[in-house]
Amino acid sequence: MLRAHPAMLLELVEKYEALELLHARQGKAEVRRRMDDVAYTLCVSTGTRDVDAALAAARHRLPGAQVKDAPLLAG
Repeated sequence: MLRAHPAMLLELVEKYEALELLHARQGKAEVRRRMDDVAYTLCVSTGTRDVDAALAAARHRLPGAQVKDAPLLAG
């Protein structure tokens, strides 16, 4: 399986988190669509099917990932 570069994963995680915060504050449909697009890209990049698993998998692949994060991926 191809693996996404950690720099790309970091960018996607940061973008998703920023959009999530913006959506919580504004609740705009456009922000939600952008979140969905980033979530899809995260899922494809990590080989997962939902955004929570994708975020956990992406964080696990980042430099400095902690072993304590590993149980999030078992499921």
